[in-house]
Amino acid sequence: MAQHRYLLPEERIPDRWYNIAADLPTPMPPPLAPDGSPLQPEMMTAIFPMELIGQEVSQERWIAIPDPVREIYALWRPTPLYRAVQWERALGTDCRIFYKYEGVSPAGSHKPNTSVPQAYYNAQAGVTRLATETGAGQWGSSLALACSMFGLECKVYMVRVSYDSKPYRRVMMETWGSTCVPSPSPETNAGRAILERDPESTGSLGIAISEAVEDAATREDTNYALGSVLNHVLLHQTVVGQEAVEQMRMAGAEPDVIVGCVGGGSNFAGLAFPFLAEKFAGRDMRIVAVEPAACPTLTRGHYGYDFGDVAGTTPLLPMHTLGHGFVPPAIHSGGLRYHGMAPLVSHLVHTGQVEAHAYPQRECFEAALGFARAEGIIPAPEPTHAIRQVVAEVERAREEGAARTILFNLCGHGNFDMAAYESYLSGRMVDLELAQEELDRAAAEVAGMPAVG
Repeated sequence: MAQHRYLLPEERIPDRWYNIAADLPTPMPPPLAPDGSPLQPEMMTAIFPMELIGQEVSQERWIAIPDPVREIYALWRPTPLYRAVQWERALGTDCRIFYKYEGVSPAGSHKPNTSVPQAYYNAQAGVTRLATETGAGQWGSSLALACSMFGLECKVYMVRVSYDSKPYRRVMMETWGSTCVPSPSPETNAGRAILERDPESTGSLGIAISEAVEDAATREDTNYALGSVLNHVLLHQTVVGQEAVEQMRMAGAEPDVIVGCVGGGSNFAGLAFPFLAEKFAGRDMRIVAVEPAACPTLTRGHYGYDFGDVAGTTPLLPMHTLGHGFVPPAIHSGGLRYHGMAPLVSHLVHTGQVEAHAYPQRECFEAALGFARAEGIIPAPEPTHAIRQVVAEVERAREEGAARTILFNLCGHGNFDMAAYESYLSGRMVDLELAQEELDRAAAEVAGMPAVG
């Protein structure tokens, strides 16, 4: 075993998911129905199986992972934890830097951790087809993989800007037997309405969600699957952090700082939530969520109730939001272009348990090049934000004369994202930040929504 790689044996794959809702120091505000009334679990049965609805509202600390799901997890889990020794040397730091690498999954990211159980529970419920959205394509390809394993049809609405710029993600989905269309599409009422207003729309996750939810709600054989944001999705990802807790102990290290990128919140939650349980119990550590400056949901958004989609068909979620009508700029981190944030992550930021920072994309790609040239792994555009924050943590430690232990989630590889790296290397990449008037417009959109109590 290489000195800086920490592996767990296959039998140490977690057999339970960790539900942070059971341990929150302050309770989270509940979701509401679209009309503002209390949301009842049975209202979600049109698009979700009861097992996932139960997980969504559960207050149980541990939820058992079904054996068929663990058997598929064993294709790539446990994933390795690395100490970034070469990058530490390149940065000239005494800090110890570790990363949990989720790019070893068949789809190349953390997303199969939830796509597999979602496909399993739907198949168990007799559903034969799933509809979903995807931003950069990691989620769409992961659901396509899972559906192929359980014999389900899969329809993916892929945000137009990513559909055009990341064709090999689409080919992955088609290779696994799924159908992928650019969103907004002419196949749904939601898509047609957007195209009528803006025929050249680059799309957004909020638009694609509207299309996928409409697809699922109008077909008896179809349910909806979501790759981030909701409680049950974040729950499934906690296999990442559970393994990392054990692997850090193998390395004889305790993290002082834990970092993850955030778009909807799933990869960040997967790593951070099991460590947050230790923070709640009194361990001193900082937990940092990092987002794009072009889509600054946590750092500049409004905290309140909002729809999860553009058409306003989802429940009202208590979250940081830029307004459900917001269409983010066409940055390369397609998986982070979402107007809202997971309610659990939003609540943790709002209550001061988690910090939030934002960076422009060129700074992130600059940091990613340094990491790639030292460690050999080319990161997906999304975790470049976490890598940029690690650099900031190293600089902070140097200024304070401290030597800290830093852990971050490298949630996927960038082997299908070479166009993004070419854009940076050629000098064509530009930084996009939101003008205040855009934020004011978003704030006005949610002004009439229920307030978070």
